[in-house]
Amino acid sequence: MPDSILNRRFTVDEYYIMARSGILREDERVELIEGEIIQLPPIGSRHMAWVNQIVACFHGDLPPERAMVITQRPIRLDIYNEPEPDVALLKPRAGFYENQIPGPADVCLIVEVSDLSLEYDREVKVPLYARFGIPEVWLANVENLTVTVFRTPSPTGYEERYTVRPGQTVSPLVFPEIALAVQKMIG
Repeated sequence: MPDSILNRRFTVDEYYIMARSGILREDERVELIEGEIIQLPPIGSRHMAWVNQIVACFHGDLPPERAMVITQRPIRLDIYNEPEPDVALLKPRAGFYENQIPGPADVCLIVEVSDLSLEYDREVKVPLYARFGIPEVWLANVENLTVTVFRTPSPTGYEERYTVRPGQTVSPLVFPEIALAVQKMIG
């Protein structure tokens, strides 16, 4: 692209104006990444089942006063980035974030369930989360039945990465006493 031609990036505020005015429909699966509106694939039954199973694992093991579990809700990283991770563990807050969208400092863990979106999640979203200091991301791969754990964020990505499989357990950094069975998370 010639140097004189630039992409027009949208801010989060403009993104919300588009939604309120009907340019973006309420039922559209979109998120704002680097100022671009990204259309996501529809959620299939397998993807939905994994999200539900992961949430059930967290609800079974985490007292609500220690963490809040949200699904497919926005996390505002900055004025150009508002992804909607499949699952996020947030620091508890009075009012349940009624007056503001959670930001990087509120996030304990993000889980992305990847079937049709594996490459996008791994190559775009995981590095984005690292850049904004999200302490831990789990990438649940529907096709190969694994969970890849990313920890130790840096501006260039996560410095620690390993994969767990059925028969193994994984513990969130912020709750090391809780061991979640991969088999239970992925069914």
